[in-house]
Amino acid sequence: MPATTLPPWAIELKNPPPYKPKSSIPDPPGYPSSQPSNSKKDKKTAPKRDPPSPEEMDTLKLKKAWEVALAPIKSLPMTAIMMYMSGNSLQIFSIMMVVMAFKNPIMGILGTNQAFERFETETNKGKVLQVKLVYVVMQIVALALGVWKVNGMGLLPTTRSDWLAWEAQREPVEFAVPGL
Repeated sequence: MPATTLPPWAIELKNPPPYKPKSSIPDPPGYPSSQPSNSKKDKKTAPKRDPPSPEEMDTLKLKKAWEVALAPIKSLPMTAIMMYMSGNSLQIFSIMMVVMAFKNPIMGILGTNQAFERFETETNKGKVLQVKLVYVVMQIVALALGVWKVNGMGLLPTTRSDWLAWEAQREPVEFAVPGL
């Protein structure tokens, strides 16, 4: 039997060609170069950065805490549009929207301390307490949006006819007898 020879592409798969260095075009600024560089030269040109002071860290943590505190209000317009578009009828989509409108703020209020514990230090406790209060107010605003939707669906007892079962029957002052 004659020996079978492999086609050239199969030989290249088994033995890939050697790596060819890049052309003379340099990498763009900020792009890590695959070529070895002079580390001494890079260390001299790069400015040395000092670690942030405790005051700077507190400021950064407070900024992040404010971002967390204002996050619920940023999602409110989209939630309001979704609630408006779902209509006021009792359907599965509108019911799911109402459940999420109540569940998310309640879970947010219950998890307030856990949401801000990574930002709290001994020096910024008072400021973080203010941020927590704003966070709770934002969650209450989100709850109010859910109450608005439930009221629009007619599920809140806000009219007199909703309370007729507990209203006493009136005693008539005079009676009328129809004529024969």
